[in-house]
Amino acid sequence: MVEGELVNLRVKAMLIDLDGTIVDIGEPLIEAAGQTASALGLQDIDPKIGLELAKELQSNSSPVYVFAKFGVEEKMRKGFLETFLNTWHSIVPIRTALVPRADVTLRTLSQSYLLALITRRDMPKEPIRNELERLGLTRYFKLIVTSQDVKEPKPSPQAFLIAADWLGVSPEECLVVGDSITDIQAGRLAGARTAAVLSGLFSREELEKEKPDLIIKDINSLLDFLPKKANHA
Repeated sequence: MVEGELVNLRVKAMLIDLDGTIVDIGEPLIEAAGQTASALGLQDIDPKIGLELAKELQSNSSPVYVFAKFGVEEKMRKGFLETFLNTWHSIVPIRTALVPRADVTLRTLSQSYLLALITRRDMPKEPIRNELERLGLTRYFKLIVTSQDVKEPKPSPQAFLIAADWLGVSPEECLVVGDSITDIQAGRLAGARTAAVLSGLFSREELEKEKPDLIIKDINSLLDFLPKKANHA
């Protein structure tokens, strides 16, 4: 289903991704890659490699092609990836910027729906709570699930099934909202409805292949497609 079509998704809860969905991660990814290249003495590496590395990792794909494209020698690749991920996890909670008006949208959605934050970040909840506090979003989410809370991260549906159970709703009563193909894959495997947003690293064409129920510009567009009130009957 493409943007612009009217759809009546009757859900009680929304399971929402963080990176690329609520926050813009472009600049932190470039910053992390730049710091990594500098630390390893690779001054000629374009820091935009961070964007493509993140996309490959979110797709569960090997980053070999990305390293070759950006000229990272094979002997440096393991160290580059490890340093990049460590740097990324250290800076992302303090460097992200909110997708414009996402705070207003989340406030509106929280008045009618149960909201849970589901992130593939492999980190404890505390820095994410601090990030949400910095962005003024803490009060909107009933639950946070990270990759450290599950045995299998996305595209496994485990995180979404845990969240639905904790919220006291069935997966079929949930709408998964995310920017990556693994968000849509995991949501579909969980039996939930899915909404793909175009505010992250993936293109419309890439997301369309996963057949989400809805493809929208960004999280704010949800307000144009969903019924005013969740069905709590």
